[in-house]
Amino acid sequence: MDMFKRYVAFLLVMFSVTVCFAQPKRPHFNPERFEKDLEQFVTSKACLLPNEAAKFFPLYREMRKKQLVIFQEMKRQHYVDFYDDKACAEAIRNADARDLELKKIQKEYHEKFMKILPASKVFAIIRAEEQFHRQMLKKAFKHDAP
Repeated sequence: MDMFKRYVAFLLVMFSVTVCFAQPKRPHFNPERFEKDLEQFVTSKACLLPNEAAKFFPLYREMRKKQLVIFQEMKRQHYVDFYDDKACAEAIRNADARDLELKKIQKEYHEKFMKILPASKVFAIIRAEEQFHRQMLKKAFKHDAP
């Protein structure tokens, strides 16, 4: 009987290993690739000329760095005790403050963008960025679908 138990345990381990390796791997997120793809998409959709892109993207990257700091703060907010009303109220106030800060950053940089590009191109950039993010979300959910 001892041999039978070992055989069954061996089969279970082999089955577990097989199942683990059979799981489809989610593509690894590459932030540099994401930024490069975003910039190419925006350049194409907004019809930015090379000299316009050269002036625009350094400012755009500066804005994204500032936004990233706030997004990282948002991530930390996931650790709230839902049974603690004080903690929840504070989390709501903090989230509202971060949303306002994000909008302030956007407004500040949209004004800077319009000093170096026509408003029509800035508007096209904003729309292109939104479209790019929607496409990336669709792609991410497609990978998660069974």
